[in-house]
Amino acid sequence: MMVETPPTATPAPGDLVIVTGMTGAGRSTAAKELEDLGFFVVDNLPPTLVRDVVRLVDDSRGIQQPIAAVVDVRSGAFFDSLQANRHQQVTGRPTTLLFLEAADDVLVRRQEAARRPHPLQGSGRLLDGLRRERNALADLRGDADIVLDTSAFNVNQLKDRVSQMFGTQSTTELKVTVISFGFKYGIPVDADWVADMRFLPNPHWVPELRPGNGRDPDVAEYVLSQPGAVQFLEQYLPVLQTATQGYQTEGKRFVQVAIGCTGGKHRSVAMTEVIAKRLRELGYDARPSHRDLGRE
Repeated sequence: MMVETPPTATPAPGDLVIVTGMTGAGRSTAAKELEDLGFFVVDNLPPTLVRDVVRLVDDSRGIQQPIAAVVDVRSGAFFDSLQANRHQQVTGRPTTLLFLEAADDVLVRRQEAARRPHPLQGSGRLLDGLRRERNALADLRGDADIVLDTSAFNVNQLKDRVSQMFGTQSTTELKVTVISFGFKYGIPVDADWVADMRFLPNPHWVPELRPGNGRDPDVAEYVLSQPGAVQFLEQYLPVLQTATQGYQTEGKRFVQVAIGCTGGKHRSVAMTEVIAKRLRELGYDARPSHRDLGRE
């Protein structure tokens, strides 16, 4: 009697992450963290070779091996070439384009600390090179899956953010980061959605609540008990659900939801924790993050 061997399931391909962005924004740090997460990392890769690298890794390590390629503006015909070589139908892998940027003054300080000229500086100033680079990368930034502003990050904070984004096994599940922030420190530039909690009374003006923050039960209870707080949650969450369903259909795998108040300590933190919890209950991979907590 012949015993039929069940067919072997085809393993799912690993991620392809393309890291690009401004010089000094942290591309090398992101690459090192991806390598620590098990990615096969290729630095300073010309965009035209992306498909070749994927094919070589597929042959030598298997299609499940995740790959990260770091590319920069020195590669020449940057945008068109990278666009032509990065999509999943070309590489056969789920592909994420991570664009790192930072404010000009931050990039200048980092470049001066590294004692290296900008690759597009020529005979001009460092700022001239940065402006040329921003212009060259403008279209690519607009098409990126993730735009991450590293202005306020130190090395460890950037590594933590990269680990949060790429440290899970899933390559298809939508990941939602809910970020609290203070408007007085500026709106997160990488936010897909921004909500303002300054319509709620501020616990800062309640003496016994002022020293705490939105993760403390008494502060959270105060915020959520205010008129309009529950109504906001009940109306805002369905809007996020509708948007995230559309994102998934369009292949977007990372969403940044920013929740702000004056200083990023009480109202926004409490609401961020609740929204992330509600999204997890709805089945999303949602994580809270508090950008300005402890900054005062």
